[in-house]
Amino acid sequence: MEIREEVRKVKAAAPQMAALSETQRNQALQAVSDALAARKEEIFAANEEDRRQAEKEGIAAPVLKRLKFDEGKLHDVTEGIRDLIGLKDPLRQTQLARELDEGLTLYRVTCPIGVIGVIFEARPDALVQISALCIKSGNCVILKGGSEALRTNKILFQIIQKAALEAGLPEHSMLLLEARSEISELLDCYGYVDLLIPRGSNQFVQYIMNHTRIPVMGHADGICHIYVDKEADLKKAIPVILDAKTQYVSACNAVETLLIHRAIAEKFLPELAKELKAHGVELKGTREVQELTGCVEATEEDNRKEYLDYIVSAKIVDSIQEAIDHINTYGSHHTDCILTEDSGAAEEFMMLVDSAGVYQNCSTRFADGYRYGFGAEVGISTGKLHARGPVGLEGLVSYKYKLFGNGHVVGDYASGKRTFHFKDL
Repeated sequence: MEIREEVRKVKAAAPQMAALSETQRNQALQAVSDALAARKEEIFAANEEDRRQAEKEGIAAPVLKRLKFDEGKLHDVTEGIRDLIGLKDPLRQTQLARELDEGLTLYRVTCPIGVIGVIFEARPDALVQISALCIKSGNCVILKGGSEALRTNKILFQIIQKAALEAGLPEHSMLLLEARSEISELLDCYGYVDLLIPRGSNQFVQYIMNHTRIPVMGHADGICHIYVDKEADLKKAIPVILDAKTQYVSACNAVETLLIHRAIAEKFLPELAKELKAHGVELKGTREVQELTGCVEATEEDNRKEYLDYIVSAKIVDSIQEAIDHINTYGSHHTDCILTEDSGAAEEFMMLVDSAGVYQNCSTRFADGYRYGFGAEVGISTGKLHARGPVGLEGLVSYKYKLFGNGHVVGDYASGKRTFHFKDL
């Protein structure tokens, strides 16, 4: 496949995609949901092949877990599509209406970004979520999933593309890349791709950023922290930590580092260690934590480690400021939580921790587009421009300025013949 030519076709389809009505886009989403349910056995069979091959190749357990696409995953993605259909149309929303002068009126109106390329990990459900979000937001999409999910991604894409085209989406509004070598070709498609969203390791995301002129949005690592404050309710703390670590251990929003205030460490850490062990979680800790729990030693490298496994590191801190400094130094600016009943401490933590998500008394696993009511997400952005946190519909639209006049010319204002009065409508 000549990638540049195929991407050019996607770019040419973008204005047609942007012009579709909300009704047309929602009908396409419904058709996709129905088609996925109708052909689920084909999807499950392809996924079984992918998983058998991955196991044969000795793929790590967290990757195998992400790779699985079963009835539960199918239910989740179709529910997500149903939620998307019910969400307000993100397009053609007027964000600003201003009369500059009599008969000269300015509007800022939302529109699609255009062509979005998403390179994602071996998670077939991500392909469905990304495709659905792009349909709802009027964007064309180029998809490249992890090679471990090659068969599952292929059948999912075929089903989604066929249903969407039959429902009236433009030809070439979706493209699936299959070979890893095609990523390099995609990175050279500046001018045809409006935004790239890479999902994966820090090394991979940095590679993408350093090898393309296309704007890039996304996150690398998910090094999430929970700080247990001296005013924490310890009965709440352990269930929250267990959920954040074990509910879905290979997710980017699973907690990786625990920071425990010294005032409660002696009482809290032994009980926490006992519960973590009971749930199959290996605890690593500084020398102080080891003395209280008998856990495995943690090194400096553990401060920067995204385990994606049943492992968590712990450190004792003397103050909330030390916890904040640790998070801002070693964290990935993804999602970090304070467990405390002190509203002042929570406010300080949320103000000073420089992350896309800052929580009080709840699991970091809530950092998710579906759980935020966005329908789904194309990824988590830890940057600060355009979109931050779970990127749902709002993060997939831009805007344009529409100016309506009646023969107005700038010269009249430059000469003083006319003046602006800037009246918001």
